[in-house]
Amino acid sequence: MITFANGHAIGYDDVGTGIPVLFLHGFPHNRSLWAPQLGALATAARTISMDLRGFGESVPGSTGSMDDYADDAAALLDTMGIDRVVVVGLSMGGYVAFAFWRRHRSRVRALVLCDTRAGADSETSRASRREMQALAQGQGLTAVANQLISGMVGSTTRLNNPELVDEMHRMMSLAPEDGVVGALEAMLTRPDSTLTLASITVPTLIVVGDEDALTPVKEARAMHLAIVGSRLEIIAGAGHVSNAERPATFNHVLSEFLISLTAQ
Repeated sequence: MITFANGHAIGYDDVGTGIPVLFLHGFPHNRSLWAPQLGALATAARTISMDLRGFGESVPGSTGSMDDYADDAAALLDTMGIDRVVVVGLSMGGYVAFAFWRRHRSRVRALVLCDTRAGADSETSRASRREMQALAQGQGLTAVANQLISGMVGSTTRLNNPELVDEMHRMMSLAPEDGVVGALEAMLTRPDSTLTLASITVPTLIVVGDEDALTPVKEARAMHLAIVGSRLEIIAGAGHVSNAERPATFNHVLSEFLISLTAQ
């Protein structure tokens, strides 16, 4: 589905009934990343996945920031008449979740931070993102996907599930150039969210694949220590897209967390 909110078109899916859960994808993905969750959790939750600005069916109005992505999400919820949600963000989607918490915290029922980190980019990381912008503009998104794919999935997935590796590569290679360049800019200029962690007062689940090379387990542990009362789940045999690499395990962990919220 497509709606018009915050000045531009936003593509989204809305499946199921129950506690509203908003899924925010990583880079350079689109909302189809969350297909294993929307199908499995629809009987227990109202699962909503959106294309971030510049990806999928969300037409970019301008180069976005993490704040812009967060405001897009809030505007989408407004069009749907939804007040509070569980925000689930993976990788770049986690950066957006931090921005959503800072800007719209009254709308956050709980947080799920997946394969992400709180810290800002280092100078080395910023330089790498600049190089990737040039790569996207000079050689296209297939070249970007070729560079990213080895870190995007874990070694177990590369060995045992080549179909998923191909699916991830295809998703990344089809991402719009403008959206990719804009998202890289948003990531390299994003604020450090480390101090934000201590302000998080809602139930929080942190999920990470034990083979995640891009945002490794140590990053998840650091967030877990900084967010009072948070829960940490490490998924064996999964890399950076743990929700897609080990969907049954991921869905079980997320379902238990959602059940605990409804019990409260």
